[in-house]
Amino acid sequence: MGILEKISEIEKEIARTQKNKATEYHLGLLKAKLAKYRAQLLEPSKSASSKGEGFDVMKSGDARVALIGFPSVGKSTFLSLMTSTASEAASYEFTTLTCIPGVIEYKGANIQLLDLPGIIEGAAQGKGRGRQVIAVARTADVVIMMLDATKGEVQRSLLEKELESVGIRLNKHKPNIYFKPKKGGGISFNSTVTLTQCSEKLVQLILHEYKIFNAEVLFREDCSPDEFIDVIVGNRVYMPCLYVYNKIDQISMEEVDRLARKPNSVVISCGMKLNLDYLLEMLWEYLALTCIYTKKRGQRPDFTDAIILRKGASVEHVGLEDLWACGKRSHIAQLQSPLPTALHCATVSVTTRGPHSRGNCWMPPPGSPSSFM
Repeated sequence: MGILEKISEIEKEIARTQKNKATEYHLGLLKAKLAKYRAQLLEPSKSASSKGEGFDVMKSGDARVALIGFPSVGKSTFLSLMTSTASEAASYEFTTLTCIPGVIEYKGANIQLLDLPGIIEGAAQGKGRGRQVIAVARTADVVIMMLDATKGEVQRSLLEKELESVGIRLNKHKPNIYFKPKKGGGISFNSTVTLTQCSEKLVQLILHEYKIFNAEVLFREDCSPDEFIDVIVGNRVYMPCLYVYNKIDQISMEEVDRLARKPNSVVISCGMKLNLDYLLEMLWEYLALTCIYTKKRGQRPDFTDAIILRKGASVEHVGLEDLWACGKRSHIAQLQSPLPTALHCATVSVTTRGPHSRGNCWMPPPGSPSSFM
């Protein structure tokens, strides 16, 4: 029996098993086996001669966004509208056969947008070019899931299932579980919260399925067996996702309103160029980028060239070594906290390396961009 057949049998077994206290251990073991077989399925073939032509795209810019969806939902049209890149668009399926990169210039940032070939059902099992598409999607900072508003929720649920099966977790955070394999001493299990989904026995059974007999496990939140398996496997990717419903000009206003109110969702029409500006604002928010502007002493700030930093970045990403060289220790103490709060309150003499060297590095407080001029 091949891996695909084993996966199919386990999925059927899970589907027909009732979920209750008596079956929770059995279901936990089945899910652990399923995760193992799926990991084996995604391993690259040693005999494969072609390595996914057209998918080896160098990561560039300040962030990477993967544009995924079923064939002919408007991905190529969207890429052409948002960037200067021309991607073939037509009314028939599978127009795009390779990964086509483009660049969105927004608020001083260069955002790399990848138009990936349409995912078909069964992509996680290698159908079409599913493996290559999903591999590229795992390297993105944000996923834009392009959906056809006329197809209801069918496309969304199928795509979520495909991405879930290959370890991509959309709009979820990493489980707060401490896990560390050891060389001896058995399994040490503890929790700081009341657990309603996992028990010590179930944790031990799952670990034994992975041939782990010595480990430290600490649950800091009430997690499910699936989340614990994710921690054991260790290769899961957690990323934000925007669900973009295209072709809203073909549905009723009531349906547009319903879709627009769904969490993490934006409604647009590429054909009529509707709501694209709002989509860009939402994308910027999900990327969590921060613009840092620089100025020379006694001169106005240069708002034409921003330094783009990620959420949680500290001042050392701008040039902490040079700050120390300037001897501004009192200012540096203020700037040790993450951005953007720290840079709202201080102007520091700094000689930064690279193309963004300006002299003083600062960030205008919200609502008053000229306060420090």
